[in-house]
Amino acid sequence: MPANKPLFATQILDWFDNHGRRDLPWQIDRTPYRIWISEIMLQQTQVSTVIPYFQRFMDRFETVQDLAAAETDQVLHLWTGLGYYARARNLHKTAKTISEKYAGKFPQSVETLMELDGIGQSTAGAIAAISMGIRAPILDGNVKRVLARYHTIPGWPEQSAVKKELWAIAESITPSKRVADYTQAIMDLGATVCTRSSPACPQCPLQTDCAAQLQNRVALFPGKKEKKVLPVKSVAMFILQNQAGEVLLEKRPASGIWGSLYSLPESPSMNTLPHLARNLVVGISLLEREQLATIRHSFSHYHLDISPVRMRTDNNSNEIAETDRWLWYPLNHSMEIGLAAPVKKLLSQLAEKP
Repeated sequence: MPANKPLFATQILDWFDNHGRRDLPWQIDRTPYRIWISEIMLQQTQVSTVIPYFQRFMDRFETVQDLAAAETDQVLHLWTGLGYYARARNLHKTAKTISEKYAGKFPQSVETLMELDGIGQSTAGAIAAISMGIRAPILDGNVKRVLARYHTIPGWPEQSAVKKELWAIAESITPSKRVADYTQAIMDLGATVCTRSSPACPQCPLQTDCAAQLQNRVALFPGKKEKKVLPVKSVAMFILQNQAGEVLLEKRPASGIWGSLYSLPESPSMNTLPHLARNLVVGISLLEREQLATIRHSFSHYHLDISPVRMRTDNNSNEIAETDRWLWYPLNHSMEIGLAAPVKKLLSQLAEKP
C-alpha cells in the first residue's frame, strides 16, 4: 500500500490539472448515459478509435430512451468495426432495462449498476464516480498497469489472486473528494504516461515512489499472460451478386461468433456451394466465378483464414425468401445492418473495383 495514500491521489490530481485530457467527447457533458457508452466502447479499444464511433452513436441515439427504441440492426450497424459485438447487444438490452424498469434514470449505486447486462465492477465504478460523484474504485487495464508497477505486484492482472490484490489497493487509494477527476486522472495516467511499452517515467507524478521505477524493473510489470500458439481455421465465403450488383447476406444466429450480424454464405470448401435461401437454389445460374485473395481474421482464441469466392447470378433483388434471414445488400453500405468486420472489408474492396 502507498506510504501516504492522500499524497498518491494528490500527486495524480495535480498532474491531471496540468496535463490531463479534458477535450474528449464524453467529458463535455458527463451524464451517466454518455459515460456508460464511452466506457463500454473503450473496453479493449483505444481512445482514438472510439472517438468517431462515440460521436456517431450520440448523434443517432442521444438518450438512453432513443437507444432502447432502436432496432438491433441499427445498433449493430453503428458498432460495426469496433469488435466484441456482445458489448453492443448488451448495450441495447440494458438501455431497454433502464428505460422500462428505471424510467430512463440510471441506478445510483455501483451494486445496482452491476446488475445490468454488460456492466462489471470497474465500468459501474466509472459511471458512478465520473457522472455521479460517488466514491467508487475502478480497475481498468490502465489502472491495473499503474498500480502493478507502483507496487511491483507480480503476475498477470487477470489472475484472481492478483486482481483481488489490485482491487484492494484501488479501494484504499480512491479519494472521497474530486473523485470524478481522480478517476479520469488515473486512467489518463495509464493511457498517456504509464503506457504498456516505452512508458514516460520522467513525466510521471509518481516516479519518486514507484517501486518498479526505483528498482529499474518497469518493463517487468504488470506480468504477461502466457502466450499460446493460436490454431488456424479456414472457411470459404461466397460473394453472390445479382444483376443490380447487390450481394447476398445471411444473418447469423444471436449466439456465437458475430452473433446477430450479417455475413456472407459460408462453406468448408471453395468447391462446395453453401446452403442458400430455398427459392434462390432453384434455377440459379452462376454467370461468373472468381477466387479472390485469402484474408486472415484473428480472434482472441484462433485465426480464421477466409477464402472469398465471387460469383454473379441472374437473380433479381426481389427473388428471395426467408427475408428475416437473407437479404440483398447494396455495396454503397446504405442499408443499416451490422456487418462482420472481414465482410465489411471485403465488400468495401469490391465496391472500389470497376
